Formats: sequence, C-alpha cells, structure tokens
Amino acid sequence: MSSMASTDPVGQPGGGGGAIVRVIGLEKYFGRNHVLRGCLLAVMPRETICILGRSGSGKTTLLKCINFLEEPTVGSVEVDGIRVEADPLHPRTRAHREQIRQIRLRAQMLFQEFNLFPHMKVIENVMEAPVRVRGLPRKQAIEIAEKYLEKVGLLDKRDEYPARLSGGQKQRAAIARALAMEPKVLLFDEPTSALDPSLVGEVLTVMEELAHEGTTMIVVTHEMDFAREAADRVLFMEEGVFIEEGPPEQVLDSPKNPLTQVFLERFLTEGRIRRTRPGEEAPAPLPPPIGHTV
Repeated sequence: MSSMASTDPVGQPGGGGGAIVRVIGLEKYFGRNHVLRGCLLAVMPRETICILGRSGSGKTTLLKCINFLEEPTVGSVEVDGIRVEADPLHPRTRAHREQIRQIRLRAQMLFQEFNLFPHMKVIENVMEAPVRVRGLPRKQAIEIAEKYLEKVGLLDKRDEYPARLSGGQKQRAAIARALAMEPKVLLFDEPTSALDPSLVGEVLTVMEELAHEGTTMIVVTHEMDFAREAADRVLFMEEGVFIEEGPPEQVLDSPKNPLTQVFLERFLTEGRIRRTRPGEEAPAPLPPPIGHTV
C-alpha cells in the first residue's frame, strides 16, 4: 500500500486548497515497524472528519504526529499556515521549536484518558493553560473557562475536584479545557473508549454540537453512529494510508474497498452503538472494542 500513498488523492478534498490542516507524505517508523506510509490529508475549516480503521493501522500515531507528540520520520504537517517538516535526525532549532509550539496551540488533542490534574478543581483545570501558556490574565481566563464549562454542561461542577466526577463528566471537562485554548482544530483519539457505555452518549452529544456549530475536528473513533451524524467525511485507514474516504452514508453503507467492507461488517454486527437516555436502564455491556491504535 505504500506505493499508493504518493499518488492516491484519498484524504485530499478538492486538492486541499484552503485547508486548515495539511498532512503531506507523512511517514513514521518505530524501529522497523513502518506505521505511517506516506499519509495525505487535508481538512477544511469547519469540517469534521472521522477516521476509522482496525487496531494498529496508524490512526493514533497520525494524530500524535499532527501536533508533534510523535516526531514524523518523513513528510510535513501544516496547521493554520504553520508548516513543519519532519527532521528526526537533527536537533530542533529554536525557530523549529517555536513552530511546533504554535502548532500545538492551534491543534488541541484529547485522549482516551482525561488527564485532568487531580489536585485542581474543574475550573482550575480549564483555566490553567490559558494562564500559563497563552499568558491571559486570571480574570479573563476564569471568564473563558466558565464559558466553555457552560457549553459542555458542567458549569455547576466548576468547584468540584475530578475525583468527584463521572467518567463522562471528566471527558467533558477535558473538552472544555481544550476549547479554552481556542484552537483552530480539535484532535480526538477515541474519546469515549474508556467510558462506561451508559456515559458515552453525553460526551458524543457535546461533540455533535461542536461539529454542527462548525468546530474543525479530526476524530479517531469506533462510534459509527457519531460518524454518521456528525462527520462531513469518513476516512478508512489501513496499514498507514487512507484507502477509502467519502460522505458517511457512502463509506458506512456502501464501502467500495473490500477491506473497509470486512471491517464494517465485523464491527457493525458485533458492536453497534447504543446510547442510554436519562431514566432508561443501561444496556448490557458492549463487546470489547476492536483495539487501540498504535
């Protein structure tokens, strides 16, 4: 599949003109393990894309390379006009480090785990980065934090510590923390995979609202109902490249690539999403997810 990577337009809507995020020929090795094989991706402003794929296909590694939590081996990443070339063999100059810092400010990542500071109240978790990283005055940071806590439905929990929150509330607090940095794009790495099934819906509802409001998002997920409802495009990754992309109804209902077909047939029959509304009995636990990406 690596031979396809340099010429296949998958992941490049309309050639990528005007994209807020560009991934160009991205490759990543872990030792001899060739995880990303020339990935091409362009994400337009206000677009939500969902990335599907089996365990180990490179989905999480791609997200980490976009904001340089992992150093790409080959290729380049551009976010909001700031472009950084992969150069793992040489020390980063001060200018390169500043470019990476700017990319991270613009591309906030949310993980499977919530990574809230346990010794800080919810409001303090949300305002910490705006104060320390963006340099905002404390009063302004509090106002921004309250704004986004209200957006995710947690303003009444502003003075609670994370230990007193449910898993769904913790993930919503993490979303508010990312939004408080007012980034250009949100990167979600399977944000509901660590949650009890009865708590998944509250997080997906917030994410759907963000998508419908035009927040640019790249979401690695196995939540097919979310992809169908919120995504502008769905991409399927296999062995480090995108082998299929299109509108949700096309990729999920009528996939063209046999590998996409096999994945969806297996996943949709074994683990179709079920949400619990307030007052309803929680559904029986779903089968284990297909797995976590590299």
